[in-house]
Amino acid sequence: MRSLSPAGAGILLYVLAVMTMTVMDSMAKALTMDLPVLQVVWARYAGQTIVVTLIVLPRLRQVLPTRFPALQFLRSLFLLAATSSFFFGLSRMGLAEATALIDLNPVLITLGAALFLGEKIGPRRIFGIAAALFGALVILRPGTELFSPAALFPMFGAACYAAFALVTRFVGQGETVWTSLFYTALLGALVLSVAVIPVWQPPSLRALVLMLAIGAVAALGQFLLIRAFMLAEASVVAPFSYAGLLFATLWGALFFGEWPDGPTVLGAAIIVLAGIYVWHRETRDARTAPDG
Repeated sequence: MRSLSPAGAGILLYVLAVMTMTVMDSMAKALTMDLPVLQVVWARYAGQTIVVTLIVLPRLRQVLPTRFPALQFLRSLFLLAATSSFFFGLSRMGLAEATALIDLNPVLITLGAALFLGEKIGPRRIFGIAAALFGALVILRPGTELFSPAALFPMFGAACYAAFALVTRFVGQGETVWTSLFYTALLGALVLSVAVIPVWQPPSLRALVLMLAIGAVAALGQFLLIRAFMLAEASVVAPFSYAGLLFATLWGALFFGEWPDGPTVLGAAIIVLAGIYVWHRETRDARTAPDG
């Protein structure tokens, strides 16, 4: 990556992070075929907590102090709810469909920022948000025989992730990335370590290997994200988030024999285009006078 510009290297690392996260999602989907979803979520958090703790151990005294303990707890709960909801959705529907619906979160962040943080929202952004929600309806197909209530799980996950992002934005630059990453993983692992007890099932050898791998893959994805944001601005890499939909479609076809149907492809395309449009308005208005 020495021949790449910092922005180019950041984009490459971000795409690798997105790909890594979809690999983790594929592992989670495979695990939910053998184990309770809650146990799979626990494996994801416990593994990531161990890896992150090992990374920050030499500077743990600098990482542990937080100026916002209540907000860190709230962030962790929102992300835990988002992850759990998404994994529940994965256990009951296709990887590409679930990923398309969770990809509503960028436009929900824009909507939430206007409602709760007082950020400006104009008619063009409202159009983008409405278009994305229409795309979700195309995928959901409510009122038809093809409608699956399971699809509501990733939609709820998108809302929870948007809330997580808004709390993070509210906290701002008051915390280091490693502090936020450490508490997000630790608090989720502690809550799940209690919640998983009633549903725990002894894993098979295959499931145990996947449980060990899923946390490590999650931590790798988070590390790549952090490195990407160190090299490139968030506004530069944001559109590449939707590469996850391509990877999810690929893994779904290769590992689970899932091929999205026409309405799913159409709805996903609407969500992606609406998200990119809202991103374009956000970055354009950041450089010029806000016009909505």
